[in-house]
Amino acid sequence: MARAAKLLALLIAALCTAATMANAAVVEHTFNVGGMSISQLCMNSVIYTVNQQMPGPTIEVNEGDTLVVHVVNGSPYPVSVHWHGIFQLRSGWADGANMITQCPIQPSAKFTYAFNITGQEGTLWWHAHASMLRATIYGALIIKPRNGPRGYPFPKPYAEIPILLGEWWNKNVDDVEKDGLLTGLGPAMSDAFTINGFTGEQPSCRGAGAYQVEVESGKTYLLRIINAAVDSELFFKVAGHAFTVVAADASYTNPYPTDVIVIAPGQTVDALMTASAAPGRYLMAAHAFESKTAANPPPFDNTTATAVVRYKGVPDYAPAAMPALPAHTDVVTAGRFYWSMTGLVRRGDPVVPRNVDHSMVVAFGLDQVPCAPEQTKCQGFAVVASMNRYSFRFPDKVSLLEAFFRGVPNVYSEDFPGAPPPVPAPRKVTSVRKVNFNDVVEVVLQSQEYSSALGTENHPIHLHGFNFFVLAQGLGRFDASMKSKYNLVNPQVRNTIAVPAGGWAVIRFTADNPGMWFMHCHFDMHLPLGLAMVFEVLDGPAPNLLPPPPAGFPKCH
Repeated sequence: MARAAKLLALLIAALCTAATMANAAVVEHTFNVGGMSISQLCMNSVIYTVNQQMPGPTIEVNEGDTLVVHVVNGSPYPVSVHWHGIFQLRSGWADGANMITQCPIQPSAKFTYAFNITGQEGTLWWHAHASMLRATIYGALIIKPRNGPRGYPFPKPYAEIPILLGEWWNKNVDDVEKDGLLTGLGPAMSDAFTINGFTGEQPSCRGAGAYQVEVESGKTYLLRIINAAVDSELFFKVAGHAFTVVAADASYTNPYPTDVIVIAPGQTVDALMTASAAPGRYLMAAHAFESKTAANPPPFDNTTATAVVRYKGVPDYAPAAMPALPAHTDVVTAGRFYWSMTGLVRRGDPVVPRNVDHSMVVAFGLDQVPCAPEQTKCQGFAVVASMNRYSFRFPDKVSLLEAFFRGVPNVYSEDFPGAPPPVPAPRKVTSVRKVNFNDVVEVVLQSQEYSSALGTENHPIHLHGFNFFVLAQGLGRFDASMKSKYNLVNPQVRNTIAVPAGGWAVIRFTADNPGMWFMHCHFDMHLPLGLAMVFEVLDGPAPNLLPPPPAGFPKCH
């Protein structure tokens, strides 16, 4: 232990030296994961959070800073923390993807994540990446320009307000996930949505409380909106107010005016809002966007979370106006929002690479299979998910990154197909797609219906370790003629893309970061079902090498 502590100290010292050389800072936090008593929806519950907060602590850094977070696991569950959207340049061990880049932090154990944040600005977030614990273990990660608000490519806002949209279950979320696996149908729907941890004043449960923010007339505010919901896309509006979207997934956009935000799990949206309405109280509200196309879609959480925007000087008891949210199934409004934004191109920004080394089609969706023996509550069939008919199986003895680094045999194969194979049923495998350092990868993400009973839905596909250009998206089947629609000039840049139900999206990225990088659906219910794959990126020339794991790296057993 003494040697591990010494090595960790040396690592942090090295990062600190690098930060100092770059005229940056070292930002340090301690995350104590443990139980917290809470009253929500007329019920008293014990949930697991960071530092007795839901949402957890907001982390603020400047571009170029080094972030050091000491995670102490006082919960009864294994935990890892993913820094969603952070590139982790040559620090893949800190990505926090459970059994992909690390074994989880066991109960009563601790681990320090330390990494530099380079070349990124905007709103990201952090969350648990082990089971459904991310329903309550999450928080904002805000990266400011190195020269402060003067570096924004839009007028400096009067104030900035993180808005974290979440999802709430009255039951222990670990039990919810286990029940979903036993039935073979995935977890039960949530009981409510939340805004900054509060459901708002629910009609059936007065006194639950609501988040409230005070604004001043004429001032402009930057709302940093994060969808931390586990399994739901969301519509978000503020009564009497409109937005100008200026960034998505910590990448600047050309200003996009809208009165509604549509946001999938894992995504972030930065939107300017001017307090230009008559002084009063106005509700911000969020409810589900339900995109399922099945003949008999399952029920969904149709509740609405609310919070209060109160103008300075207006009393708390004044009536509050409610926004008119789109219908839950309004695919037109959702599609218009998702497809209309373009990226803001500034001098020095990465440009779309023209030459492609790997051109892939990844078809994915849900299917029905016979119940497994261990699925003791399963009746008739279970649901399985796959990408190119490979249903991802997590390793259980060593993480993929450690197996990759140490050359551990028989942990994974390198045969993930570049196109859907003509096989009738999905295979449960641990397979990766190997690419060389600096290869350009283009992926057609095709939403596929394998079972008419299950239909299709929007799937938020998240890629760890990289941003990607969204070249095009559409409905139906992708074919070669769609290439004429590619935006190679100012496409959106994202880390999570909502692939439309029964439709497609084309993404392109440069694999300039060695390691094992997860690509998966950010509906947590689909992750244990297998809707995932991994890119294995080989080392490049020095210094583009994956370093050894840090001191105190978690062990699986």
